[in-house]
Amino acid sequence: MTSLTVTAKGQITLRKDLLQHLGAHPGSKLEIDKLPGGGIKLTPVPAKGKISDFCGFLKREGQKPVSIEEMNDAIARGWAGLP
Repeated sequence: MTSLTVTAKGQITLRKDLLQHLGAHPGSKLEIDKLPGGGIKLTPVPAKGKISDFCGFLKREGQKPVSIEEMNDAIARGWAGLP
């Protein structure tokens, strides 16, 4: 069993092993339920959204799609210090 200390601001810090057990990482949300008898239950909130919602995120109006080959070429030129 792990003990936590409540700060003067009324906050607690969950230890790394507890966060890993919950599958939580920076930006994760946890749901807290009050249980009878003064206990609480922490449950990770599943991430919402789909990868398909992210696709096209950087596309601007009027911008043509760029192929993988064109991306690789631009990366190679940049790495070589070429315009």
